[in-house]
Order: sequence, then structure tokens, then C-alpha cells
Amino acid sequence: MKTIVLTGILLAVTSTALAGHERHYDYGEVKHVEPIYETHTRKVPREQCWVETVHYEREAPNRSATPTIVGGIIGAAVGNRVGHSKRNKQVGAVAGAVLGASIGHDIGRRRADRHSVTEMRDVERCETRYHYQTEERIVGYDVTYKYRGERFHTTMDHHPGKRIKLAVSVHPVH
Repeated sequence: MKTIVLTGILLAVTSTALAGHERHYDYGEVKHVEPIYETHTRKVPREQCWVETVHYEREAPNRSATPTIVGGIIGAAVGNRVGHSKRNKQVGAVAGAVLGASIGHDIGRRRADRHSVTEMRDVERCETRYHYQTEERIVGYDVTYKYRGERFHTTMDHHPGKRIKLAVSVHPVH
């Protein structure tokens, strides 16, 4: 019941407030339209690549077995001299050959470590750089129009065309 009473009161107040007010639509003649621009700037990435020649050093390959062979021969000869009997001389020669080959191999590797080879190779390098791009966008229109002999001005979010729709309100002056 309360809801019905409140609705009735609301309707009475609203109709009283609107009494004497009439609204209808008419058209005005568009005289001038000027776009409103806004400038937008954005950061645009661009990858740039180039080829660069790079110098680098690497170890010279140790492909020679000469130090190992010479070390083994010298070791066998020394080992053979150490032994007193034929059997001891054979064991000494074998032990000397193994030890001499190992020493010769190490000497050959150290010598190769002191020698390096300089080479060049082409390498592609890339880098991302940014540039700024600006563009202007239309964000609205300044519109001048004529209605019943008078000029008016408004701002709109779209182009109105040759005529503009107007809401005309009529109410008494007190």
C-alpha cells in the first residue's frame, strides 16, 4: 500500500514540474564545421642489424706426435741403461719408454699452448632503436549552425552533415 501511495505522490510531483514544458525536435542549417585535432605520439621499435668482422685467437692445433715419439725413444734408451741383467734392461726400457712418452707429450702440449692462431670471422650484430611517430586524430567537431535567423555554436563528436537535429523546449516565462 505504501508503494502505491509513494508512486502516486511521485507522479503528481513530476507532472506538476513538467506542466507548461513542451519538447519537440527541429533542424538547424549547418554553416561551418571545423575538425578538432589531437596529436598522439607513440614510441616505435625498429631493429637495425649489421655485419661486423671480429678478430679472435684460438690455440694452434697440436697434431704432431713427434714430442711423444722422441720422448718414448729417449726414455727407452735411458731405461735400458739402468738395468743390469737382460730382463731388468727390458723392464727398464719399457718403463722408460712409457715415462719418456708421457714427458714428451706434456712438453709438446706446453709448446703448442704458447702458439695461437688469429682468425677473423663475420658476425651479425643487431640492436633495437626507438623513434617517435606522431599522428593527428580527429576527436570532435566545432559546429556553427543557424536556427530561426540566429547563429549558434556547439561541439560534437561526429560530423553533423548539412543540417543538425535540435531539441526545442518551450516553457512559459514567469
